[in-house]
Amino acid sequence: MHGTTEAMRGEQPELVWYASYGSNMDAGRLRCYLEGGTPPGGRRSCPGCRDPRPPRRTTGHQVPGGIHFATESQVWGGGRAFLDRALPGSAALRAYLVSGEQFADLVAQEMYREPGDDLDLREVLRTGVSRLGTGRYETLLRVGDLDGHPVLTFTAPFSSAEVTPVAPSAAYLRMLLAGLRDGQGWDADTAAGYLAGCPGALGHWSPADIRGLATNP
Repeated sequence: MHGTTEAMRGEQPELVWYASYGSNMDAGRLRCYLEGGTPPGGRRSCPGCRDPRPPRRTTGHQVPGGIHFATESQVWGGGRAFLDRALPGSAALRAYLVSGEQFADLVAQEMYREPGDDLDLREVLRTGVSRLGTGRYETLLRVGDLDGHPVLTFTAPFSSAEVTPVAPSAAYLRMLLAGLRDGQGWDADTAAGYLAGCPGALGHWSPADIRGLATNP
């Protein structure tokens, strides 16, 4: 396939899968990044992408590793989700097929920057990792390939062992819960159990409490 050939050569691909493991697993929340706006329960408005069109396709995805919560979110309060490939088990993600330009604008907005600059993806396509900076979501990862297109995500430069766990807020967990149920096809109990076992949430949120967020906004 054309996309696979581009990725294997380390060239700039026209389309990539953006794989989210945080609030963007919820399609409505991702829409705010694409079109602009403030998500329900959020504290910041997003400017939107240069290209506001919806993803070409959406699918559930899983990779080795795990999710942990740390630092303090200006959007949700409480800990943010980060992917740590060294954690045991598997991490659930929701992949969206978007343009390279849209992916660049999503990365910019995650760092509270104005979208508009393209990213050079050649390094991450070639080596599997590219550090754009020291910011919390400036480490790009290639976590696989799907239907001829690379699967990309971003995380922090630190591991879960290098930071203090911070419990996520109810508003944030509600977004993740909805995204897991829709993106993975999980029931509320399965999704709540997964989130409750993540460092940061573990010991602060029970599966029952997270499960209740689905019915108690």
